[in-house]
Amino acid sequence: MMPMAAFAMRTGARAPWDRALVTGGAGFLGSHLCARLLDSGVEVDCLDDLSTGRAEKVAHLAGRPGFRFLQRDVADPGLPDTLAGPYGLVLHLAGPGRPAAWPDRPLDLLDTASAGTRAALAVAARDGARFLLASAPPPADPGPDGPAGPHGAYGEAVRFSEALVAARAGDPGSNAGIVRLFPVCGPGMRTDDGGVPGAFLDQALAGRPVTVAGDGSRRHSLCYVDDLVDGVLLVAAGRSVRPVDLGGDEAPTEREIARRVIELTGSDAPLTCTGRPPDGPPPPRPVTGFAREIFGWMPGVTWQEGLARTVAARTERPAPVPAAVMRYGGGWA
Repeated sequence: MMPMAAFAMRTGARAPWDRALVTGGAGFLGSHLCARLLDSGVEVDCLDDLSTGRAEKVAHLAGRPGFRFLQRDVADPGLPDTLAGPYGLVLHLAGPGRPAAWPDRPLDLLDTASAGTRAALAVAARDGARFLLASAPPPADPGPDGPAGPHGAYGEAVRFSEALVAARAGDPGSNAGIVRLFPVCGPGMRTDDGGVPGAFLDQALAGRPVTVAGDGSRRHSLCYVDDLVDGVLLVAAGRSVRPVDLGGDEAPTEREIARRVIELTGSDAPLTCTGRPPDGPPPPRPVTGFAREIFGWMPGVTWQEGLARTVAARTERPAPVPAAVMRYGGGWA
């Protein structure tokens, strides 16, 4: 299977779909995917219940031709009957992105991963659309009582949503796949969920100490959002049923990331170390060989440049949210 050379999203080439459904579309990654699809001539229905997504993430898209925002819960019974379609692509981003996006909401998380994924798959099956699940790295086991482990709600949600897609992919005529998304940064990213580098950016801009775990030597893979969007849409344009890892090849230490954030923000915030061992196992690293070999994908933005663009966007004055978006208003938030 070769990547679709004509599907070079950043060159303005037309995408191979006329209409797409993006669940969790008002999240960080979802909003970037909606914008890229619109730029490529695709009509987009952005579905989000705004439980983790934010209306302001798609405010700039509200007046664009072909864009429609639908404030609905993907796990509601009968949802497929309310979506007229037909869609050529269903991007399901309303599932478990990472545990911090679902604080104290294990039942909602499990409902979205099960009933929500089944509903999104049903829409794709009805329309003969390509279906792509935005999943997460398989969680490591931090112990029998670890909330993010394979027997906690988050781990079960990741595993079950992927199992549903794998089961559907075995049906004759189906076209379903999975992308496993690793940490991403860029304009509009969340900084309130304790993740890296978001927490560092929040601390630096507030003038609080920028705190790294342990001695700051733990490494994190980082990918810039434009690169991740490229990868998602390249996989969507293919027919792979095998899960595809998408993430940064570079893995700077927490100390390196924190220092870069302080430098970029011009903050006087001190860099401090907790001195305690980090909680849980080390973050998983993406294995991107399959994405490179089959889809020709590789990150093009270094982690340093990605952080620079992220900080520059964060320090700009945000645009007001149009009233139409506020009236109507996920996953990878």
